[in-house]
Amino acid sequence: MLVPSLFTDNFISDFFNDPFDRTPAMFHATGSSLMSADVKEFKDHFELSLELPGYRKEDVTASLKDGYLTIEARREEKNDGDEEKAHFIRRERYVGTLTRSFYVGEDVKQEDIKAKFDNGVLEICIPKVEAKPEIDTSRTISIE
Repeated sequence: MLVPSLFTDNFISDFFNDPFDRTPAMFHATGSSLMSADVKEFKDHFELSLELPGYRKEDVTASLKDGYLTIEARREEKNDGDEEKAHFIRRERYVGTLTRSFYVGEDVKQEDIKAKFDNGVLEICIPKVEAKPEIDTSRTISIE
């Protein structure tokens, strides 16, 4: 018998879910619920704010490669030895690695990006860089 779970946001929806679905709960959540982001545009820069509740500064890395700013947050499972005494009925806290990428342009340099992590919020300041016009290097020879 399929019984609705009282531990979900909408226990009625459990009646319509596949009872044999063993997909971890984190895959049912949207990506934005795992690492929410806000992007603000200013005259000379962009500000990117990412929510990472429960993460520490040491768990978060940011890298820039080929014009893509990639933020990675890692959380390891803590084993406190209580597994013999109890088992999980439901587990909603994500354990593993989260990654988000944003295209910031190939002219942005790593040393120009400033980042700060405070109270589970990563704030990144990305300067606006004028795209350098490509110079046409092909020259024609005048023919007389």
